[in-house]
Amino acid sequence: MTGEIFRDAWGIPHLRADGVDELARVQGRVTALDRAWQLEVERHRARGTSASFLGAESLSWDVLVRRARLDDTARRCFAALERQDPGTARWIRAYVDGVNEGLAEGARRAPEFARTGLAPGSWEPWTPFGIWLSVHLLFAGFPAKLWREQALRHLGPEAAGLFATDGPGTSGSNGWLVSGERTRTGRAIIAGDPHRFIEEPGVYQQIHLSCPEFDVVGLAVPGVPGIAHFGHTGSVAWAITNAMADYQDLYRERLRRTGAGVEALDPDGVWRRAGRHTETVEVAGEDPVEVEVIETARGPVIVGGPEGLPGGTTAGDREDPPLALALRHPPRVTEDLGFGALLPLLRARRVADVDRALDAWTEPVNVVQAADTEGGLLHRVAGKVPVRPTANRLHPVPAWEPGHEWRGWHGTPRGGLTDGVAVMANQRGLAMPLGVEFAAPHRADRITALLAEKEHWSAAEMPGIHMDTYLASAAPLLDLLAGLGPLGPAAEHVRRTLLAWDRRMDADSADAALYARVRGAVVRRLAAHPAFAALAVPPAYPDVLLPWLALLPRVAFALEHLLRADDLYGVDRAELVRAAVEEVAEDTTATARAWGDTHRLAPWRALPDPASGEPGLSGDHDCVLCTSAVPGLTDLSARGPAARYVWDLADREAGRWVVPLGASGVPGSPHHRDQLPLWLRGELVPVLTDFTAFQKETDV
Repeated sequence: MTGEIFRDAWGIPHLRADGVDELARVQGRVTALDRAWQLEVERHRARGTSASFLGAESLSWDVLVRRARLDDTARRCFAALERQDPGTARWIRAYVDGVNEGLAEGARRAPEFARTGLAPGSWEPWTPFGIWLSVHLLFAGFPAKLWREQALRHLGPEAAGLFATDGPGTSGSNGWLVSGERTRTGRAIIAGDPHRFIEEPGVYQQIHLSCPEFDVVGLAVPGVPGIAHFGHTGSVAWAITNAMADYQDLYRERLRRTGAGVEALDPDGVWRRAGRHTETVEVAGEDPVEVEVIETARGPVIVGGPEGLPGGTTAGDREDPPLALALRHPPRVTEDLGFGALLPLLRARRVADVDRALDAWTEPVNVVQAADTEGGLLHRVAGKVPVRPTANRLHPVPAWEPGHEWRGWHGTPRGGLTDGVAVMANQRGLAMPLGVEFAAPHRADRITALLAEKEHWSAAEMPGIHMDTYLASAAPLLDLLAGLGPLGPAAEHVRRTLLAWDRRMDADSADAALYARVRGAVVRRLAAHPAFAALAVPPAYPDVLLPWLALLPRVAFALEHLLRADDLYGVDRAELVRAAVEEVAEDTTATARAWGDTHRLAPWRALPDPASGEPGLSGDHDCVLCTSAVPGLTDLSARGPAARYVWDLADREAGRWVVPLGASGVPGSPHHRDQLPLWLRGELVPVLTDFTAFQKETDV
């Protein structure tokens, strides 16, 4: 016997094996049993083959993945790891072997395979690398550079600051470290909640990995071995949030066709041969699509080509040269994804071990907090950020001009604690030298204020912070509302109601719903103002990039800046707010609705289910309980806490965790959605590690 699979009352897998590689094989196997559909969707997305069974809606993604050469980058990263760290490469192979052993049985359990006619495929040793690249390709938000370029072009240099706020999908995570001097036990506590798109099945997998070398609980990414982001070994624990660093560059390329292929103009004025080949993307129910893949010395061309965008059009006002954009990002340059850190993290005993392990990390770039049972504390950034000119960080730069090259890597920013506490919430702080745009400080400030309310904390008290719904970013709109002159009777009632509101976005709050309605009306009116007309029609970029280029969401997320700016291109914001309040006041049902009636969970599914009824949510984008919608467009929340955790260094089993849905990815399983009611209420399930308390499922 080399491995065993146990389950607790929540269906969470607890795995035990005789050795490290055997344990990886069991982890791969149990993940395939629980998440076969999710694994195969992610494998196909990483290879650019998802449209073959999901249809035309996935085509734009597949084309981007092919042009970005993610599968080739994954192969290169694995080959390099195999040369430099054969032990870790062998461990990853063992995980892949386990996935392949379990996929057929897992697919029989998952009805989605029959619905789509998809047969489970075979994983390669580099498949986990491809999945990691695919999941994080848009995580650093390089499309924001395209938006910033458009805003600067049409509105001038001040526009970058006005719209400086997080775009779709990057911020909202919280994390806090409380040192032993501020806890009831005298040992540190780490707590928080990563913010991602809420997916079904979930993006994090609760898991317990045990072998003679280590015993670790944590949140794994299905398809990737080990526990990268959130783990507790018993003597040391760690957690991360997105550092909001900028480490992906876009280069405008001058390309030309020759009899031999394609050439690119380099900064030294010489035309050099670019790599070029074609690939075919299969599309369910439609004709296949041929994709030209070009790579220059900067990187793969992900948008446009020698003739620009399809039809010969460009993405902006410039007609010369035709648009071609190359993506440069660390894994493609270094052939290193940082997976050499995964095994050392599992083996860590103290914060110094975590620190050393994360020196090898590549992407995404994270702020890390760690603590151990001996009082050690760690607060640092992990990941590779290139040193290059400021222009590279702001917008696409011309590849044919010198001065835009990468010149090494930034050092590791480190920080300490203030009053025994460190808070990370994507705000401008520790990682400031590495980024351009950060989240507003409201969540970080609120967590800091809540932690200051008590001298000493316990693990059991932390979920109350997770669920805080105070919305500090409401202030600018409410200040404008208070300063308006006389209003009609109905509008005056709206004003009095909102000025008396406690600013909490609770699901059962009619006042919160009323505020959201007024805010949405303001956003729509502001986005429709002639001052922004040039940005109202996004440029002709591929569909997969358009969420970063849509005006209304940009206005919605930057509303606080836009309302507080000294001048806004002549927009009369007071009159705009007045018109929005009058609009809402005319709807006699506005005060009868609660926030949770429209602010509902909207998880992403590879196969949409229009009949699925989802619950109402508390929280909002700038609350600690960050359940993000797009004001002015929809109150539905596709992003939120993808997990919650409390790591206690005094007693690991005093810790707690929860995911939005459940441990199983199989519809109809008793553990498919059994954690949802707890997640909604802010409750967590116990962290358990005693194998004698679990039900044994099988030997492996």
